[in-house]
Amino acid sequence: MNIRKSIVAWMAMLAVCALISTTGAMGQEAAPSPKHPDLTKERLQGKASVEKLLNLTPEEASKFWPLYDQYEAEMEKIDDRHLRELEHFGYANLTENDANAKLDEVIAIQQARLDTEKSFIPKFRSVLSPVKVTRFFQIDSKLRALLQCDIAQAVPLVK
Repeated sequence: MNIRKSIVAWMAMLAVCALISTTGAMGQEAAPSPKHPDLTKERLQGKASVEKLLNLTPEEASKFWPLYDQYEAEMEKIDDRHLRELEHFGYANLTENDANAKLDEVIAIQQARLDTEKSFIPKFRSVLSPVKVTRFFQIDSKLRALLQCDIAQAVPLVK
């Protein structure tokens, strides 16, 4: 029952986040360059959160952190691609071709994130128990959702 309440609370937070980002963006004029959170700061805070919440033994930590750094380096490339996508398209005057290209790129970025996660699962499983690997991906997913919420609030809807 406690897990169910946590899931419901998490889903409610995400729904509120989505509502805020949608209603805020609908009333805004399209900004020429959307404001983005400081991803480096977010990554550093994320690493501290992972360290705090994963509860690694010293032996696990010695194997996990180098792998985590590789994972984050790959995700950073994808995040940079996402930022380039956000900055490339003018939201006020998006042409039909631009709209198609933007949506294709957004989906490709989502797929790249998923592919990276999938490629690292066996690597993480080789150094941590399945429970800790699952916990890591839960933590990572929540941190990325919060970052995506910040970005969504800053990006206006296409006119």
